[in-house]
Amino acid sequence: MQKGIRLNDGHVASLGLLARKDGTRKGYLSKRSSDNTKWQTKWFALLQNLLFYFESDSSSRPSGLYLLEGCVCDRAPSPKPALSAKEPLEKQHYFTVNFSHENQKALELRTEDAKDCDEWVAAIAHASYRTLATEHEALMQKYLHLLQIVETEKTVAKQLRRQIEDGEIEIERLKAEIASLLKDNERIQSTQTATPSDEDSDIKKIKKVQSFLRGWLCRRKWKTIIQDYIRSPHADSMRRRNQVVFSMLEAEAEYVQQLHILVNNFLRPLRMAASSKKPPITHDDVSSIFLNSETIMFLHQIFYQGLKARISSWPTLVLADLFDILLPMLNIYQEFVRNHQYSLQILAHCKQNRDFDKLLKHYEAKPDCEERTLETFLTYPMFQIPRYILTLHELLAHTPHEHVERNSLDYAKSKLEELSRIMHDEVSETENIRKNLAIERMIIEGCEILLDTSQTFVRQGSLIQVPMSEKGKITRGRLGSLSLKKEGERQCFLFSKHLIICTRGSGGKLHLTKNGVISLIDCTLLEDAESTEDDAKGANQDIDHLDFKIGVEPKDSPPFTVILVASSRQEKAAWTSDISQCVDNIRCNGLMMNAFEENSKVTVPQMIKSDASLYCDDVDIRFSKTMNSCKVLQIRYASVGRLLERLTDLRFLGNDFLNTFLHSYRVFTTAIVVLDKLITIYRKPISAVPA
Repeated sequence: MQKGIRLNDGHVASLGLLARKDGTRKGYLSKRSSDNTKWQTKWFALLQNLLFYFESDSSSRPSGLYLLEGCVCDRAPSPKPALSAKEPLEKQHYFTVNFSHENQKALELRTEDAKDCDEWVAAIAHASYRTLATEHEALMQKYLHLLQIVETEKTVAKQLRRQIEDGEIEIERLKAEIASLLKDNERIQSTQTATPSDEDSDIKKIKKVQSFLRGWLCRRKWKTIIQDYIRSPHADSMRRRNQVVFSMLEAEAEYVQQLHILVNNFLRPLRMAASSKKPPITHDDVSSIFLNSETIMFLHQIFYQGLKARISSWPTLVLADLFDILLPMLNIYQEFVRNHQYSLQILAHCKQNRDFDKLLKHYEAKPDCEERTLETFLTYPMFQIPRYILTLHELLAHTPHEHVERNSLDYAKSKLEELSRIMHDEVSETENIRKNLAIERMIIEGCEILLDTSQTFVRQGSLIQVPMSEKGKITRGRLGSLSLKKEGERQCFLFSKHLIICTRGSGGKLHLTKNGVISLIDCTLLEDAESTEDDAKGANQDIDHLDFKIGVEPKDSPPFTVILVASSRQEKAAWTSDISQCVDNIRCNGLMMNAFEENSKVTVPQMIKSDASLYCDDVDIRFSKTMNSCKVLQIRYASVGRLLERLTDLRFLGNDFLNTFLHSYRVFTTAIVVLDKLITIYRKPISAVPA
């Protein structure tokens, strides 16, 4: 809350004297009294944003003051004359000062002169500290600009004086050289006793032929030089570089035209339609669909004009400074790309409105659109950054290493590639979250695990689930009946941590089956289901070995087995490969972490982290932070002997030697558990574990 201003009598008296002396406006005005019955004539003085009033122009102390900061001053009409009024109202001119404070009454003033009234209104309207500060800032900027101009002019004048002095020295030298040449010429002419006679006509002909031959040889040599350069790799590289630049200009012109159509044929008409009485679309939806589209158009119009200006100075083509201007503004593309999928969803939702769909089809039918939809125009900016990267790759491929803008183009390419990677990561993460949410909305019962942002979508497809009564064996006849009746068809969704199995109901909605949410950490993949020789002989090659089993052993429920059948060998291989990869990732990433958190509280010393001998070919050890912020080991791959050697190292057992014996048994037990789990994962015989 803004605090009040404290003024004592000394301050007010001092400011009042200053206003009487240096006030911007002074004079007598009539002021309406507080009870709105009488008009009192006071002598007013305006100082900056303070309005003082005195009893007369000879008073030394002000009777009061008004703070005019943020007030509004306007002319006011003359009030209706009262029956008892003695003063003629037509000779009075009124104006009011309205203050920004809610509880402060407006100040009503009047004067007998219209010009004086207008001058008072103008003076009070401009009596604002904010206005003075703005004018002061503008004047300071002009002053700094003029100082820069003066310094530049001084530098230029100094250079010109230096050039003039150098020119004068050169003129004196040339004069001395001419004088010496004239003296030599006079001396030579004086030594000649007789002037030569007219040359013979044959000698003149010989000289003419020699001159012709010299000219022909020079022209031939110059032609050879030009042809050699035209055939040189440098000239070919420059031609290709110019061709890339001209192609870039054409592509930029086409892109600017596409943005122009997007803004003028869709964005602005829809923005006007959103302001109508019955809007087919809201302003928020328009902003969501066309986020930063207009800004991108303005940016590329400037870039295109600069590119045309560079082309006009051909064959000297310098483009690096254009990209230096473009690079700081490309962060608006991040917002556009991040919003792209959401904008298409909003557009699809708005199309369900018949009025909007009809209006959009009318816009798309315009000749400028060339039968292209709004979705097509919204997709064009998505490919602009990769197009710039490809163009810069081609430019650098045909730009010599000693070229003046080689480093600048390389820097621009690296920045664009970095921006492209950031945009790709953001789009991938956003698309994964939206994909998970879309699948979660399709499931009628809902699925809370899909609300986890770390859940990464891997694949989806239709598989046939065999009932548990089959006991893992599938005959040719049973498989055919399942395919025909579709009684076992399931919609399967594989994520990084879970496998979801659903049935498709009416309207495209999904229903979770019994045990339809399977945690992959509890799964064991059995790719080759058991089959007899008779089944193998009687089965068709197209449907044989298409099934695979998933054994599930949950902690809080009895184990069960899920048997799934793919439509082809390729699909089975893809599903089993992805499931196996997800299971291995979960176990390898969480195995050591869970084991140490549950069975040990050992803190790894810093000396282990700095030991280079721990990082070798057959042991890969990494350090990661647990939930309690202690350092533990995460083993990616290791041989059994090397793993046991590293896990029994005394340095892993604590910094204090006295505590080593107390922790050694617990840590060694943990190491044996970890080895047993690793051997189970990688299907190694248990006999390989040292006793």
